[in-house]
Amino acid sequence: MTVTHMTDFANLRDAVPLAGTGVRVASALHANLTAPALVTHSLRKNEGRLSADGALIVRTGVHTGRSVGDKFVVDEPSTTGNVWWGKINQKLPVDKFAILKSRVQAYLQGRELFTQDLYAGADPANRISIRLVTTGAWHAMFARNMFIRPPAEDLAGFVPDYVILHAPDFEADPLIDGVNSSSAIVLSFAEKMIVIAGTQYAGEIKKSIFTVMNWILPERDVLPMHCSANIGPQEDAALFFGLSGTGKTTLSSDPTRRLIGDDEHGWGPDGVFNFEGGCYAKVIDLSQKNEPEIWAATHRFGTVLENVVADPQGRLDLSDQTYTENTRACYPVEFIPNVELSGRGGTPKNVIMLTADAFGVLPPISRLNPAQAMYHFLSGYTARVAGTEKGLGSEPQATFSTCFGSPFLPRHPQVYGKLLQALIAKTGASCWLVNTGWTGGAYGVGKRMSITHTRALLRAALAGELDNIEYRTDPFFGLQIPVHVNNVPDEVLDPRSAWADRAAYDAAAKGLVQRFVDNFATFADLVDEDVKAAAIRAAA
Repeated sequence: MTVTHMTDFANLRDAVPLAGTGVRVASALHANLTAPALVTHSLRKNEGRLSADGALIVRTGVHTGRSVGDKFVVDEPSTTGNVWWGKINQKLPVDKFAILKSRVQAYLQGRELFTQDLYAGADPANRISIRLVTTGAWHAMFARNMFIRPPAEDLAGFVPDYVILHAPDFEADPLIDGVNSSSAIVLSFAEKMIVIAGTQYAGEIKKSIFTVMNWILPERDVLPMHCSANIGPQEDAALFFGLSGTGKTTLSSDPTRRLIGDDEHGWGPDGVFNFEGGCYAKVIDLSQKNEPEIWAATHRFGTVLENVVADPQGRLDLSDQTYTENTRACYPVEFIPNVELSGRGGTPKNVIMLTADAFGVLPPISRLNPAQAMYHFLSGYTARVAGTEKGLGSEPQATFSTCFGSPFLPRHPQVYGKLLQALIAKTGASCWLVNTGWTGGAYGVGKRMSITHTRALLRAALAGELDNIEYRTDPFFGLQIPVHVNNVPDEVLDPRSAWADRAAYDAAAKGLVQRFVDNFATFADLVDEDVKAAAIRAAA
């Protein structure tokens, strides 16, 4: 623990905990504090309160999800030609970034500050070092939980590759700073600096670093992925692609397999590796029966709970959506009992693409050939769950998020698509599309897929039990659907038979096919002929 007061710090000038941040004076500086000390400071500062089990409960105010319209990338000569510019990566001129950065640095100057020196990337060959400086004790604890905590011997000479200036209470000014609102999340790849202002939502810290890894790794022929990963008894790694709410965290936390990580990974020549050292689980309606590992992690000291409701005694109500549907728990990965602490695994044998289909059309599991895998990876279809992002409203919306993570892709999607295509071709990994969404009808009419059935199907696929069985071809997408799987009723496997009105299913399926086709038009001239053929099959 390091606490340095301003009178001492003025004589130190470039003190190590703030080196590279542009902030030179603090009223009190707390560097690399552990969880107990950060909880103590958070309670002292009235940032939150403890649950009955000791978790730190905090509120994030008006921002209960990411502010996608407030994310910018600095338009710098050395990087501009490789950035995928548009609504996701909005341009911020260099001079405007200089103004915003200096204003945030001035705001942080002289305040009580918390710093954390951390790593992203469990593979030392593909790791970056991060220095966070923030005014929030709980934000420092969030970052400490989420990223990889260096051994003590690494901290003495720690030099950050990227710096995060985090000022959640600072309000940006669009007229001065060139941004869209009082909130701003700005990445400079040339300066290797991230500025986050005007939002308490801690997920911005996590996803900004994910964007950085998506920028860096493709040049090293390493695929950065929005996916969870685990390892089976035969050391067989599996990847679970999917957006928030599709089940990445839940389905990868399996007592029969070791968890590598729940959200962000890289796949390179030496296998798969976690970017993080923690989990950021969505906990609305979390069930102790169905998700015991995550439930237990949510109910213990050292976890940060965002916007979770508790009674005056601190007892949690995980079904309460008073503040948001996007309630979250952030905890170190070792809070999951069956975890691969190295954060690394071998070459994946199975690639699972998760979707929460709001139209109730897609089957609970289907086998994909390599071309179909590329098609669905670039499509990135799901029903985005309300509350994950600001302004979505109360109902899920069907959406396409290329590579299952378009908000975090600084480069064009074809860069990531070609990397995945090459890795599947090289390794022969089996690919699956799994629908964790609705069956028997669209959202509001049908019901959510049974997690028991989903787990049974995934375990069968990962165990190789679906390799040599009978399949039938879906007439709309050309998907290969198992005819029979042990422990799962046959009628569950056929989405059409789950609908009372088969004609209504056909109409919904045709409508979803057309959505896929319209979305994929963006990639029509950028993919190989076999992938185009998969798109044509869907259109037919």
